Amino acid sequence: MSGVRLVGVCDTDARRAATVAHELGCAEHQDYHALLGSVDAVSLAVPTSLHAAIGLELLTHGIHVLIEKPIATTLPDANALIRAAARKRCVLQVGHVERFNAAIHAAMKYLTHPRFIEVHRLSPYPFRGTDVSVVLDVMIHDLDLILLLVRSAVRRIDAVGVPVLSKNEDIANARVTFRSGCIANLTASRISDESIRRIRVFQEESYLSIDYKAQTVELAHKDGSTIQRVNLPVNRRPPLQEELAAFVHAITAHRAPAVSGADGTAALALALRIERRMRRARTTRRTLATSGRAS
Repeated sequence: MSGVRLVGVCDTDARRAATVAHELGCAEHQDYHALLGSVDAVSLAVPTSLHAAIGLELLTHGIHVLIEKPIATTLPDANALIRAAARKRCVLQVGHVERFNAAIHAAMKYLTHPRFIEVHRLSPYPFRGTDVSVVLDVMIHDLDLILLLVRSAVRRIDAVGVPVLSKNEDIANARVTFRSGCIANLTASRISDESIRRIRVFQEESYLSIDYKAQTVELAHKDGSTIQRVNLPVNRRPPLQEELAAFVHAITAHRAPAVSGADGTAALALALRIERRMRRARTTRRTLATSGRAS
């Protein structure tokens, strides 16, 4: 990336740090403190439970931070990160990478007034990120986009989810009703045989089917007594590369990031509400099952 010099990589796995550093021609570290004083910006991709502690330390040292989603595990931690970034005049960008998906950009001008949104985000077991539920791990990508599209307060949430291979929920379904009348139905799984990342948005006179992974968009609209379907042109680009470029641009141009700390906090707040509803529902089911056995 022009205008950027990769100073080093840090990983607690010494072998992995050495391998990546050798491939990229930079320094290797096992302790992130070694980077302090030698970098202007950091891409922080540690486990979610460590986002706040490490992110705050980096920001306190005046280092710009691209922090992986979710921004943190709690709202107080997220707000602390935002305050630290403002105090040090640092860019704090949250890694909601689907914002940079070319398919989303191609679809945006056709998304006028969503009425119903259906999302499927399924993937094989990752063996990472399981320190949080599938809602915080992967569904949060779609929650961020839905908040961007709907721009309305949430009226009601219904959700279910169960742990399967980890101690946290590995599969979940949420139904979110907005005050605008729009309803979003989301399914997220990290225990599927295949990887599927699709969102369909239904509105008056048309609907769009977006494949995040293939970066394709199909628009269907009513034309008289028939339904016309067309594949929209998409200028496919690697979303992660676009995300990093936007982060660097925000720093060099002294501009607000494309996905702000406030954006990340809004997505986190909705994800936490879904988690609470999901766990309440599971507790209720257990209580009813126990009562049934007792009777």
